[in-house]
Amino acid sequence: MTSFDFYTTPVPQETWNVPMSGDTRFTWEYDDGRDRLLSLYQKGKDKQWDAQKRIDWDLEVDPNNVIGLPEQFNPLFGSRIWDRMTEKERQEYGRHQGSWLFSQFLHGEQGALNVSARIVQTVPDLDAKFYAATQTMDEARHVELYTRFLHEKIGMYYPINQDLARLLAESLEDSRWDLPYLGMQVLIEGLALAAFGVYRDMATNPLVKQLLAYVMQDEARHVAFGRLALKDYYAELTEKERAEREEFVVEGCYLMRDRFKGREVVENLGLPVDECMEYVEKSEMYNLYQSLLFSRIVPCVKDIGLWGEKVRSAYADMGVLDNAKADLDALMRQDEEIADAFDRQRYEQELAVRKQEVDEAIALGKES
Repeated sequence: MTSFDFYTTPVPQETWNVPMSGDTRFTWEYDDGRDRLLSLYQKGKDKQWDAQKRIDWDLEVDPNNVIGLPEQFNPLFGSRIWDRMTEKERQEYGRHQGSWLFSQFLHGEQGALNVSARIVQTVPDLDAKFYAATQTMDEARHVELYTRFLHEKIGMYYPINQDLARLLAESLEDSRWDLPYLGMQVLIEGLALAAFGVYRDMATNPLVKQLLAYVMQDEARHVAFGRLALKDYYAELTEKERAEREEFVVEGCYLMRDRFKGREVVENLGLPVDECMEYVEKSEMYNLYQSLLFSRIVPCVKDIGLWGEKVRSAYADMGVLDNAKADLDALMRQDEEIADAFDRQRYEQELAVRKQEVDEAIALGKES
């Protein structure tokens, strides 16, 4: 069986070919580099890990409630539609919701894999090429991880959300070298990082908590890379050039906001789409979730200098403008510390197992 056999609706078996324009840039300056980016590159090398060995794949997952949340966290909980569902129908909805969510994580990571490879080609500075090369390896690992999780633990895939596909295409098609950075590192990665954080913190399933923590450790570096690479460059833009980037940010943020409504799930299950979407959009849970999703994007956009009236108005319209006050560096440190804590816990568990094996061997030796 192939992945195509696990999709909820058929997807094309040929590749999705996104045309690209722009130059592959070579530089003959090998000795000059920004200390912060080179330091990030070193961290990127030091923090590589193996998804097959780092994750405890033997941990069980309930495919009908992947994250392990109470039913009140379901997007349709409390609605007329939810109240009419049988327990079997609610479980089916839960499985589709989990599959859809992690499928979008997977497709986003493949997008990041392609965009980071493109950044290696198009960015003019060698220090940025160095770091983008480590990110490409990170993204390959994330695609590997989410593929295995969906295949083994849920057994179902959803096609790529069209809002995500549109932003990926726009990021890749533009000939300006900074647009893939802005679309991927700031918008797509920023939103993904926040979404991973929401589910990492709420999850009661140990496997889900573990894999999201490790992915987030990488993603925090990726967002930092986008900030470092773009902040200096955007300070030198003309007013017209900055306005063009701000227009891209506004359009991209509306696309990213709509990406996580879960419309595909209700369509696939034959539920009344308009009624479901109206309920989701008005629910207190969704509005809180939406605000959390922009906790990384808004302060990052402000930090790189794309903070004109159009951007601020869009964020006010979305109800996420207050996120501009967030301490992005503190959030990133927290993401790294949580992953480090998992490492320490795993190391202590391995030591305890080895000690038990040694004690048992000594005891057997004494008996003989």
